[in-house]
Amino acid sequence: MPAFNPLIEQISPPPVPSVQAWARAYDGAKGPLIDLSQAVPGYPTHPKMLQLLGEAASSRASTGYGPIEGDGVLREAYAAHVSEVYGASLSPGHVHITSGCNQAFICAIMAVAGAGDTVLMTNPYYFNHQTTLAMLGIATKLVECRAENGFLPTAADIEAQIGPDVKALALVSPNNPTGAIYPPELLAEIADLCHSRGIWLILDETYRDFLPSAGAAPHALFSRPDWESSIVSLYSFSKSFCIPGHRLGAITAGPAFIAQVAKVMDNLQICAPRAGQAAVATALPLLADWREENRQEILRRARALSYVMHSVSDWKLDALGAYFAFVRHPFEGMQSAQVAEALAKRAGVSCIPGSYFGPGQEQYLRFAVANADVDGLTMLAQRLSGFTL
Repeated sequence: MPAFNPLIEQISPPPVPSVQAWARAYDGAKGPLIDLSQAVPGYPTHPKMLQLLGEAASSRASTGYGPIEGDGVLREAYAAHVSEVYGASLSPGHVHITSGCNQAFICAIMAVAGAGDTVLMTNPYYFNHQTTLAMLGIATKLVECRAENGFLPTAADIEAQIGPDVKALALVSPNNPTGAIYPPELLAEIADLCHSRGIWLILDETYRDFLPSAGAAPHALFSRPDWESSIVSLYSFSKSFCIPGHRLGAITAGPAFIAQVAKVMDNLQICAPRAGQAAVATALPLLADWREENRQEILRRARALSYVMHSVSDWKLDALGAYFAFVRHPFEGMQSAQVAEALAKRAGVSCIPGSYFGPGQEQYLRFAVANADVDGLTMLAQRLSGFTL
């Protein structure tokens, strides 16, 4: 057999299929499976969204190629939406539509870094970001984030890791896997640092629609006069509109950056799915109230999980925000994958092991809060309290 690409061969298999296999082995003895694994909305898609998708998919207009940067109707609608969210003035020229936020990340990274370069990430990190860099031959340098600091880095921590080979800093806020939310003032400080050191700040904001406060801008980065020269924001429509299978994301950046992304996108996919673009362009203003209800529902689930974790001895909730909780398990010296596998198979609680999120995370499990409703989270206390290895 001919050799495989060693950059791909060295990457671990995706974690979600493994976790799902553990869950399928659960015999149901403790009751229904409590699925806290993959970050998907745990409530149905709005009927109007389904109608819009159906109408767009059956349209002949959706069958042809579209503009590489995305259909004008969605770029215009999303630019207006982002302008409202951040209190800034953004145009369709600042927007590139992609097939999901993972694709937005790979497009953004390829626009600024290549094999032999380095990108900074935090530890713990989102595993698909790390594997994307690895398969491109881009080195990863980690900025440690600790529980006692709410799993947030300091600007000094970041600056200490910036060397001449570093091309960008990749952050996620609200964070996956910890749920940590970066305060606007911290993001401003980090943006100042990145600009002064000549590196890009790539900020993945997939979960921004689930912040605790309604109507408050996540940051003021787009109001900076020089933001286009160093700031890139990534977004996913999957979570807010409950359409992960339709694969739709967005990049917000300066026109010069968008022009580089278009070169990458033309070779990856040519254009994002057309039907989803048409449907979301209409749904953005139309389903605003429904999306706000979903934000409040995620907050209710987060509060329920917080209550549960504080009622269970030995287990420790070290971070919680938006879709995620980062939970310290009580089994000292045990691999997080062992704990997660046993939890799924024996207790009917499915989650992702901390080992997938960076070195030193063996004590942690990631619980995806959005997956389980409040009743399911209430059952979690009994499952964890009676669980032993």
